[in-house]
Amino acid sequence: MEGSGRSVRAPAHVDAPSHYDVQRDRRRTFIERWRERRQEVIRPSDVDIATIAPGVLRGGYLGTDAGRPTRLVDCAVHRLDAGAVTAAHRHSWDAVLFVLSGTGWTEVDGHRYAWKPWDAVHLPSWAAHRHGTDDPRGAEFLSFSSEPVFETLGAAWMLAADEPSPTAGAWPRVVAGGFADARTSRLASAARAAGGGRIHTDYDEIPLRPNAKGTRSKFLVDPSIGSGTSGLTMVMTQYGPGLWQAKHRHPGEAVLYVVEGRGHSYFGEDVDGGTEYTWQAGDLLVVDHFLWHQHFNDDPERPARLLRVHLMETMLTTMQALLDPLPLLEEPPEEMAKAPDATVPDWPADRRPE
Repeated sequence: MEGSGRSVRAPAHVDAPSHYDVQRDRRRTFIERWRERRQEVIRPSDVDIATIAPGVLRGGYLGTDAGRPTRLVDCAVHRLDAGAVTAAHRHSWDAVLFVLSGTGWTEVDGHRYAWKPWDAVHLPSWAAHRHGTDDPRGAEFLSFSSEPVFETLGAAWMLAADEPSPTAGAWPRVVAGGFADARTSRLASAARAAGGGRIHTDYDEIPLRPNAKGTRSKFLVDPSIGSGTSGLTMVMTQYGPGLWQAKHRHPGEAVLYVVEGRGHSYFGEDVDGGTEYTWQAGDLLVVDHFLWHQHFNDDPERPARLLRVHLMETMLTTMQALLDPLPLLEEPPEEMAKAPDATVPDWPADRRPE
């Protein structure tokens, strides 16, 4: 103070960034980096295939290990040479598999499921599993998992099959009675329900259904056929010769693997004025954030088949609850009216590879 003989200094924090500045800069940096890494179409040539064990190869399409980070679903391709067997392991997240070629088997908690092309397999969280093939041609399959969600929550664990889970020792030590007992019972029931769902889906067992968006589709992993996943769903969608799907949008990420055919897709933040990308068998399409999108089959004679996987059954419904009444799934009537009639095309027989 004046006349006191002592100088008064401003607090050291006066020139430091404010609370608002810190949060704003952190969020801005995250989204800028996220956009820099965004890739709408991932080609097979973008995937680095590496040998991870004798006769076992793996390559990442989407995910942190592939150099293309994601927040919901990752994707990898796996190849097994004849006679190869993977190491048994388990993890805290769940995954779904789609068989591309060859025959083989997957063991889930000691039960063996035989598979062939276009079959699907669900690997529940913490289920011990391994894969193998005696096919002289070898086998190839895709995996999609919810690992990115668990990583975000700090709950991603991957262990050898003979290692106990981090929570295994805690299950017997339950506080009996009252709220704790009721909550433990509820969580245990939910875990049993998830682990007791459909594990293997034979492609030929599921009927094709017409879709009002102009396609026909077959559920491979979905609650409607008894799957009990963390929200992962898998659908084989077929586009008639020269036809397309109605334009729509929803929160990301949805990923579509091109099983057969060739075509192009529209991606845009607005209904019009976006970008078109061509695709063919082996490509992975990534529908990120709240993009308008539409897919077209460019072959006038043969159908195109795209495998669609997303985590909407949990993540989208959660966002719907948090952001209601903001609409998160938009299928404008005028766009739906443009969709072709999926019952009209002269569809060829729906035969999977031998």
